[in-house]
Amino acid sequence: MSVPFPPRDTAPDAWAKQFELYRHMSPAQKAAGVRAITLAVNALALAALRQQYPRAGRNELLLRLAARRLGEGVVARAYGWRAPEHGA
Repeated sequence: MSVPFPPRDTAPDAWAKQFELYRHMSPAQKAAGVRAITLAVNALALAALRQQYPRAGRNELLLRLAARRLGEGVVARAYGWRAPEHGA
């Protein structure tokens, strides 16, 4: 199997080695890796929102995160929530 296009900032031999490691991971190991990255990205996004809206509660921050990911219209239809105009 050929290695997919390597990133510009990664040496081709390093990318080939990384790809080989991924190839030997079980589906459960790959899923765990994706989950860990997703949780880390969510934590960073929530931290940024917390800085931007320091008085917002956890529910509002989660709704704001959902609005960024899914769009304000989807969140309004699904949860009946729209962000306050001037933030919390």
